[in-house]
Amino acid sequence: MLEVETLSDMDAHVGQPLGTSDWLVVTQEMINTFAEATGDHQWIHVDLERAAKEMPGGKTIAHGYLTLSLVPAMAKGISRVRNRSRSVNYGSNKVRFTNPVPAGSRIRLHQTLKASEPVPGGRRLIYEATVEIEGQSRPALVAETITLAYD
Repeated sequence: MLEVETLSDMDAHVGQPLGTSDWLVVTQEMINTFAEATGDHQWIHVDLERAAKEMPGGKTIAHGYLTLSLVPAMAKGISRVRNRSRSVNYGSNKVRFTNPVPAGSRIRLHQTLKASEPVPGGRRLIYEATVEIEGQSRPALVAETITLAYD
């Protein structure tokens, strides 16, 4: 894991891969909970019997936005700024869901720091995020994520 003292120390890592997260299993329970929270109960996510018959691979798939929402949790294991007060998700650019994540799959995040820009009281950190599915050549997700972090 990359650990730095201050937010401005991140500047030295712009353009560099920061690392890769641990594997995370995307369970059917996670998918169902996300469906409840968002109201997206499309059968491809929650109907095990129908998915067994009609989906490639015979499994339900995670919501694309569930995969995106897991990026901050996976990123915690990649880098850390010791002296910061807080950070917030600011948004995402160029989000693409390039491969479905079947229930039970293991995913992990590869993260590169694209930019570190000063903002009042902190920095805007822009990352290239790629979510890999174990055993798949095409990633599940490619996105540019933005965090506002404060001293």
